[in-house]
Amino acid sequence: MLAETVCSAASAAGLGIAVVTAYRKRFLSATRIAAYSLVPVALVMTGVVGWVSGIVFKPSVWAGFGLLGIAWLLFSATRFVERRSEGGTRKERRAAEAAGGEAIAPKASAPSLGAGRRAAQPAPKTKGRSGGAEDFSDIEAILKKHGI
Repeated sequence: MLAETVCSAASAAGLGIAVVTAYRKRFLSATRIAAYSLVPVALVMTGVVGWVSGIVFKPSVWAGFGLLGIAWLLFSATRFVERRSEGGTRKERRAAEAAGGEAIAPKASAPSLGAGRRAAQPAPKTKGRSGGAEDFSDIEAILKKHGI
């Protein structure tokens, strides 16, 4: 009963503010204020306010929320324990890393060549340079051109 009275008073105050706003020739704002003012009364008339107040003041509802919290904690704890126990002990995980440090299928991650693609050709080697050195002559020419 108290919630309905408070909602009705809030709606009446909002409609009064809407009238004052419309008097000041701000009709768009007045219409918005009137729309917001009608929401509390509409919630009372549809029964939403009674339903919410019934939920808030029932101890069985709060017990239900408590049980939901306990269920969530149990679920989280089992996930945590499961994650911790997947690899076994720390010694077992280290032994597994040392024994099989290589991937199961290391060549599977290498890109395959499609039917229309060709393998990249190696860059031609320059004369007078060793096979391992890269060709920086074009970079040197650009730097010389700019006086660097």
